[in-house]
Amino acid sequence: MCGIVGYVGNKHVVDVIVEGLRRLEYRGYDSAGLAVARNGKIEIRRASGKLRNLEEAIRLDPLDGSYGVGHTRWATHGRPTEENAHPHRDSSGKIVVVHNGIIENYLQLKRELQREDCQFVTETDTEAIAQLIGKFARSEPSLEAAVRKAVKQLKGIFAIAVISADEPDKIVAVRQGPPVVIGLGNDEYFVASDIPAVLYHTRDFIFLGDGEVAVLTREGVTVTDFDANPIAPMRQRITWDPIMAEKGGFKHFMLKEIYEQPRAVRETMQNRFSLETGCIYLDDMDISEEELRAFTSLKIAACGTSWHAALVGKYMLEELVRIPVEVDYASEFRYRNPILDEKTLVMVITQSGETADTLAALRQAKEAGCKVLAICNVNGSMVTREAHGTILTHAGPEIGVASTKAFTAQMTALYLFALYLAQVRNLLSAEKRYKYICDMIELPVKIESLLSHDDAIEDLAKEFFRSTDFLYLGRGINFPIALEGALKLKEISYIHAEGYPAGEMKHGPNALIDGQLPVVFVAPYEPGNPASQLRHEKTLSNITEVKARDGKVISVITEGDTETSELSDYVIEIPPTTDLLSPILSVVPLQLLAYHIAVRRGCDVDQPRNLAKSVTVE
Repeated sequence: MCGIVGYVGNKHVVDVIVEGLRRLEYRGYDSAGLAVARNGKIEIRRASGKLRNLEEAIRLDPLDGSYGVGHTRWATHGRPTEENAHPHRDSSGKIVVVHNGIIENYLQLKRELQREDCQFVTETDTEAIAQLIGKFARSEPSLEAAVRKAVKQLKGIFAIAVISADEPDKIVAVRQGPPVVIGLGNDEYFVASDIPAVLYHTRDFIFLGDGEVAVLTREGVTVTDFDANPIAPMRQRITWDPIMAEKGGFKHFMLKEIYEQPRAVRETMQNRFSLETGCIYLDDMDISEEELRAFTSLKIAACGTSWHAALVGKYMLEELVRIPVEVDYASEFRYRNPILDEKTLVMVITQSGETADTLAALRQAKEAGCKVLAICNVNGSMVTREAHGTILTHAGPEIGVASTKAFTAQMTALYLFALYLAQVRNLLSAEKRYKYICDMIELPVKIESLLSHDDAIEDLAKEFFRSTDFLYLGRGINFPIALEGALKLKEISYIHAEGYPAGEMKHGPNALIDGQLPVVFVAPYEPGNPASQLRHEKTLSNITEVKARDGKVISVITEGDTETSELSDYVIEIPPTTDLLSPILSVVPLQLLAYHIAVRRGCDVDQPRNLAKSVTVE
C-alpha cells in the first residue's frame, strides 16, 4: 500500500503513470509496477526496489497502451519482491488491480476461491481482490458491477483501481478508507492516491468519499455508492503551484512531515515482523536473548517529545511484559544518582542521536555496567555508535523543529520492542502476537484516513487561535499525548498550554477553568476492554466538571462514541484501535491543530523562536 496512479486519455500512458509515481515517491515504497492495456491485452511491468528499477524494466521491454494503472507498494502481506509488487491479475489475466489498504478477511476469501479452483501466485491480500472481481466479472454485465459486488465482501480499509482487457478505456476506482482523487482533464481522466501525482496535468479534482465507486472513461466520470445509487460529485479547483507540489504541496516542512507519518510508521515496521509465524525481528544487537530474559527492570531516558514517547512506552512494556519501567528526563537522570546494576536495561530515545543530555545518560548507564538500547532516527549518530543495540525508526529526515513523524515512529518502535521482549520471555503465544501485529499494520492507513480530515481541524483552529491558554487532559496511555499536544501548541504558536492527568483536575487545574479556556480531552477508548471502559467513564465525569464551569471542551474520541460527543462542544474522531496503539492516532489531530493555530497567528512553524532541532549542549 502506498501510491496509486491511473490514466485514460490521449497522452502516452506509460509516461503519465511513471511520472505520477515519481511524484508520490515521498510517501515511501519498496517496489513499483504498472499495467497498460491495448487491443484486448494487458501488459504488466514490475520491479522491486526504487522506481528507477521499474523504468529500467520498461526500457528493456517497452510497452504501450491507451489506459492503465500504476502503483508504488510498501509490503504488508508478502515480501517486497517483484512477484508481490502491484499490479495483480485475476486467473484469466484480463483483470488487473492496484490497492492501498489492508483486507482483513483475505485469507478466508483466498481459501474460498481456491476451493473453486482459483490459482493464486502471490502472498498478497491484493490478489484476492483481483480474483474476486474476476469471478464476478464472468456473470455481471460490466466491470463496475463486478467491482461493486466484490467490494461488498471485503472487510478492512482499501482504495483500489481496476482495469479490464475486455472493457477498453475504462478505470474503476473505489475508496473505503485511504484517499482517492480523480483528476479531470480535457478528454482525459486520472485517478491517484494524492494530488501531486497528476497536478501537472490538471487542477480540477473530485475527492472520492468512503463507500464510493468512480468509473473513468474518455467520455467522463460517474460516481455511485456500492449499491449503484448515483452520487453527484463535487468538483474542486486546486490552486497549488506544481513546483510546490514536488515537495508534497505543503507550505511548511512541519505539515509535510505530519503527512509523512503513514510512511514513517510503515518503514519503522518494515521487515520486523512475520504474519506467518507471529514473530518480531529486531536488528542484531549486543544484548542477548538470555540477558533480555534476565533483566528485572527497565529505565528510559529521553528529552522533550522523545520523553513523551517514553511515557507511552512505559504503558506498553508494563502491559505486555509485566516489567517495572521508570521514565526519566535525560537532563535529570545523570544528576539524581539513579539505582543501576547489571539487571537493569537502560533505553535512550532520541531523534537526532546527538542530544547532549541523552548521551550523558547513556554513558552513565554504561559506566554502571548496564546494557543500553537506543531508539534513534539517524544511523551512524553518536548514540547509535555507543549503545549496545539500536532500533532505527526510519522516519527519514525531520526538518521541522517541532517533532512529529519521529514521535509516531518512536512509539511504533517501542510497541515492536514490547512485543519482541514479550516474545523472548515467552509471555505471548504466536496467536496473540499475530493479533497485536495485525492491529499495528493497520496504523498507516488509519493515519492517512485522519489526515484526510485536515480541513475540519483547520476550521477548529479558526475558533481558538486567539486563545491565550489551553489545557490538555488525558488518562492512562493517552495522558502522555495530552502532554505532547500541549508541547506542540506552545512550541510553535507560543500559546501557554499545560498537559495534565484528567484525574488530577481537582488538585489544581479546576481553578483555571472559565468560559475562555479551551480544554482538550484526549479520550479514545477500546470498547470491550474493561480497564479502558472504566477510564472512559471517569473521563466523562471530568468533561462534565469542565462544562459545569463553562469551559470549552474539545474531545479527541473514538469513532462512534456518542456519549463523549454529546457532552463536548467540539469533537475530533479517530478510527478505532486498541488502547496500546491509540496514542499513535490520537496525536495526529493535535499536531494538526497546533500547526493550523500557529499559521493563523503568523508564527514560523518550522523555526520557532529560541528552539533548535537538536539540543547538543546542556
